[in-house]
Amino acid sequence: MPLFWKPYKSDATQFIESLKQKDPQLEARQREGRNLLWDRPIDHTAESDFKQARVDQQPYVYQTKA
Repeated sequence: MPLFWKPYKSDATQFIESLKQKDPQLEARQREGRNLLWDRPIDHTAESDFKQARVDQQPYVYQTKA
């Protein structure tokens, strides 16, 4: 390795790191926002009902049934 070698950081990585330095609570707020949308309890009865109600797709979607 060269004596003055330093690892490459892209512009996007540098931008995100500077945002995190300016606002230390940023990552915590991002996690809270994620919890609102994605981390929800699963309703297993509703999921099984959806699977049972599923109708198989016909082999050629645009063919009308005669």
